Amino acid sequence: MDRAALDALGEEQVDWRHKGMPPELWGRTVGELRARRPHLSQLPTPLLTLSRTALDHNLAALASWCADRGFDLAPHGKTTMAPALWEEQLQAGAWAITVANLPQLAVAREFGVQRVMVANAVISPLSLRWMSDELAAHPEDEIYVWADAVRTVQLMHDALAADVPDPGTRPKLRVLVERGGSGGRTGARDLATALEVAAAVEDSPYLELAGVAGYEGAMAHTPDEQAREVVAAYLRDLAQVHHELAAAGCYPEGSTPVVSAGGSAYFDVVDDVLRPLADSGARVVLRSGAYIVHDDGFYRGISPLGEHPRTAGPTLRAAMHGWVRVSSQPEPGMAIFDAGKRDLPFDEGMPEVQLLRPRNTGDHTVVLEGIEVTALNDQHGFLHFDPDSPAPVQIGDELRLGLSHPCTALDKWVLVPVVEDADADDPVVVDLVRTWF
Repeated sequence: MDRAALDALGEEQVDWRHKGMPPELWGRTVGELRARRPHLSQLPTPLLTLSRTALDHNLAALASWCADRGFDLAPHGKTTMAPALWEEQLQAGAWAITVANLPQLAVAREFGVQRVMVANAVISPLSLRWMSDELAAHPEDEIYVWADAVRTVQLMHDALAADVPDPGTRPKLRVLVERGGSGGRTGARDLATALEVAAAVEDSPYLELAGVAGYEGAMAHTPDEQAREVVAAYLRDLAQVHHELAAAGCYPEGSTPVVSAGGSAYFDVVDDVLRPLADSGARVVLRSGAYIVHDDGFYRGISPLGEHPRTAGPTLRAAMHGWVRVSSQPEPGMAIFDAGKRDLPFDEGMPEVQLLRPRNTGDHTVVLEGIEVTALNDQHGFLHFDPDSPAPVQIGDELRLGLSHPCTALDKWVLVPVVEDADADDPVVVDLVRTWF
């Protein structure tokens, strides 16, 4: 990545635009705040933080898991949209960064990511021409896109041909044939269609057939054996496309075909089904993105390295937390806090109450039980507890919440404080992560 662009993030000035930053710190740069190491108690609520120790643990955990199996990792950058974290993933051995669309690709390119997979079809002529210009300016770099229909390939060819009449003057755009499954998302629904797409790519002098890809997370949403078998059947179909293309000699001579699958929920099944492809010379690429942040909800329950591991390796740790303050106790058994849907993820489960921060100097954090987040409004959260027992919280109390679904957590924050130890009585802020959503 572009070291100068990353270093420049430290020069950004913190001000009123950055939710979670108090007026006392406005006017200071991110680099100054890193050096100052403020405590969490110096920041207002609501707040989202990341844990440095958990991030480091998760980076190492999946890097070693992939290395042990001969897999490559192209983590989905859309999870964090944080180039500083992408750099850490690449430094930990990631082969590429995955994105979902042109705006995300533009962020990756602005920060110098040299190998990017766009896990989507790109059919906008304006987008395709910009990508062609990027490759022309940086011929050593690689951009991969997906296609699941001959019509998609035709549109890509036409857009590139209109912009560059002579295809020999620019690097080719690499294309992965996307295999889908019944009831899933995008992707060719049968082998014949997938092979037709591959043939269309081969026929275009502007495109290069680079391999096969798909997304198994759309096939199932639970960790049980039946769900995993549905995923396995889909992955076998994906592998069949690769086998057919390899047997027919469709891949460019001397190239290493890419076979890509693996979100953050079923990479154990990817291991079971696709490892033989890695052993036989294909580049098997996982695109797991949520692993670096993990969570205390959906991924804690479904990840192969979650609370109920289904594969060997260190279990992942939740690296994100919400911090809120009780602002009202309008009736027995109920309290309101100062964060809502604008601040915290809610699409894969409500936040969970974990800790009460110290009320007074010298106090310590207290684990809270018997108190539940039942709903989120735009800017308010609802707590419920036994109305016939003493209230476990009072107005002014600050709580730590466990959160579910990293992909819809970080998109609500431009600057995310990174704390050294989220379990400390008053965690120290050691960094600020900039996101681009």
